Order: sequence, then C-alpha cells, then structure tokens
Amino acid sequence: MLSGFQKFLLRGNVVDLAVGVVIGAAFGGVVTAFTKGFLDPIVKLVTGGSVAGAITLRAAAPGVDAIVLDYGSFITAVINFVLTALVIYFLVVTPMNKITERFKRQEKPAVAEPSNEEKLLAEIRDALKNRPL
Repeated sequence: MLSGFQKFLLRGNVVDLAVGVVIGAAFGGVVTAFTKGFLDPIVKLVTGGSVAGAITLRAAAPGVDAIVLDYGSFITAVINFVLTALVIYFLVVTPMNKITERFKRQEKPAVAEPSNEEKLLAEIRDALKNRPL
C-alpha cells in the first residue's frame, strides 16, 4: 500500500506540480517586492497623485463618503502577474522541456531479436549462398 503511494508521489506529475507551486509562491514574493518598489512609483508618476491611478467618485446623497476606485493597483497586479508568468515560463518550463526532450532522445527503442522463423530463413539463405553450383 505504501509502495503504491510512493510510486504515485514520485511518478512525476505530483512532483512537478509541487515544484511549480513552491517556485511560483517564492517568486511571487520577489515580483511583488519589485512591483511595489519600482513599478508602483512609476505608475504613480504617470497617473499622478498619492494613490496610483485613483478615481474619486462623490455621491450625490448627503452623508455618503466619496468612493475611491484604485485602478492603478489593478494595473500593478496585472504587471505583477505577467512578470511572474514570464519568469516561471523562462526559468522553469523551458528548461524542463529541454531536459525532457534530451532524455527522450537518449531513450532508443531496443532492437527486437529476430524470431525463430526469421533465424531459420536467414540460415536457409546463407546455406543457399554458400552452396556450390
């Protein structure tokens, strides 16, 4: 029972998924820090204001506070996602595809041993070739 579970875990799909999730989560933190440290100030500079790209809507009813729509954070999140996807693709998916392709090239099918009929026919052919005329 445990050996079957071990084969399931080490089959490849589960391991690949686990590696992808761990690397994605770890790299997500790096990309988040990059976007907050570098891209947020650029978006704020381009859109202006202390909140990156915010639109303030004022309600006509008395006693209702203004609503701030922060589309700059959405732009930053999209950039964050694209950067994460690009890096995961180029640092994880592409090398794994190359490694898998390299292993597939090394795996050559074994040459099948000739059957008994083929061996017998080869012996007959050789005997006919060596027979004096």
